[in-house]
Amino acid sequence: TVAVAEQVLKQAEEAYYDPAAIRAELEEVDRLRQAGELTDEEATAREDELVDRLMEGRRRLREE
Repeated sequence: TVAVAEQVLKQAEEAYYDPAAIRAELEEVDRLRQAGELTDEEATAREDELVDRLMEGRRRLREE
């Protein structure tokens, strides 16, 4: 049903925009950069995406 789909979407968005999860991903990017598995350019691009996601999550919280 639509209600179930909306609930699943809400839960997925909460997980996607979870600040703790984003921080963990930022730490992983740093680890990969330190290990030489990501170039500085790749790491910076990924960090930019994660910071954008964090900001969007905060914006969504303010609108609720």
